[in-house]
Amino acid sequence: MLDFLRNLPPGLVLTLVFLIPALEASTMLGVIFPGEVTILVGGAVAHAGGVPLWSVITAGVAGAILGDLTGYLVGRRYGRRLIPRKISPQKIDKAAEFIRERGGPAVFLGRFTALLRALVPGVAGISGMTPARFLPYNAAGGVVWATGVTLIGYAAGASLKLAEQRLGLASEITLAVLVVAGTAIWLRARRVPRS
Repeated sequence: MLDFLRNLPPGLVLTLVFLIPALEASTMLGVIFPGEVTILVGGAVAHAGGVPLWSVITAGVAGAILGDLTGYLVGRRYGRRLIPRKISPQKIDKAAEFIRERGGPAVFLGRFTALLRALVPGVAGISGMTPARFLPYNAAGGVVWATGVTLIGYAAGASLKLAEQRLGLASEITLAVLVVAGTAIWLRARRVPRS
């Protein structure tokens, strides 16, 4: 597994680490596929020596900030027309009210939950939040989130290396099956609409 990660083309890794978080809020891709998965893998690739750690952090931060800025601008320009139909208007009203009441801190905190990360920038634009208020909280949230997730992925890479040294082939296969199953269950649970 570590050899596979290490041998991924560095340009591909960094492009995905930038692109998926950038698309997360600007296209609401994060409702389906959270960008943190890509950044976690980028951190693991950095640990394996495939790319420098600083480049993964930089790409993740840039993607997070620019993607949310795009989502914000789209929300300001097009409003509710671009919100997925799966999301009820009442939830959008609640989110907009929360953003109007809490302001910038809501933008910062929204960065740390997949569904909110995909929706908050657009809803901030819809709610009439000014760019001067949105930008600093968006930047701070992007820096903290992308750096933290990258470092978690880097640490997971260290754990993978230790596990690879201590586990036999059967244990590695079992671990991989559990990780895939757990990820599938987690992704499915995140897609289930909440009342």
